[in-house]
Amino acid sequence: MSKNMYDYIADAWKKPKQGILKDEIWSRMIEYRAGPSVVRLERPTRLDRARELGFKAKQGFVMARVKVRRGGIRRHHISAGRKPVRKGILKITMRKNIQRIAEERAAKRFPNLEVLNSYWLGQDGKHKYYEIIMVDPHHPVIMADPKINWICASNKKGRAFRGLTSAGKRGRGLHKKGIGSEKNRPSQKAHNRTGK
Repeated sequence: MSKNMYDYIADAWKKPKQGILKDEIWSRMIEYRAGPSVVRLERPTRLDRARELGFKAKQGFVMARVKVRRGGIRRHHISAGRKPVRKGILKITMRKNIQRIAEERAAKRFPNLEVLNSYWLGQDGKHKYYEIIMVDPHHPVIMADPKINWICASNKKGRAFRGLTSAGKRGRGLHKKGIGSEKNRPSQKAHNRTGK
């Protein structure tokens, strides 16, 4: 089977530090780090991934790049006496994953848009960068498109904040199925946070 353009783009992004993207990624990370945390874009950087996740080159679709810090929660160093292992500083992570935090920041920056999905764009020593696909639910082109107009419904408001995107569902443990995932449904709260 012959490859199309999107297959070649996807192959290049599988190992971005080794192939033709190596120098380009390095210069981009320097540019992204110096720029603001949330930036609106004209077009997606990873066209293959954006198309997989529902992006269309039509009115009503908006792209944004978000910069988020890496690592776990930063805790203050305590002075009270105890074993170092009991300080509760290291290896403390958030319940939300960093990609979900990026989606929420984009949704907060553009309150009239809804987050459709997002994907990893790159990372350096301090930050991770994600591109967020956003949709305007009040745009007539979106309302007339039968494949995407489900997002115009009133119960789809605030998808990013309610964990209804792919990253949000993954963070809630809903990507797991079968044995060991019984306490993830219908929600974490319904089982006293004993899931995941």
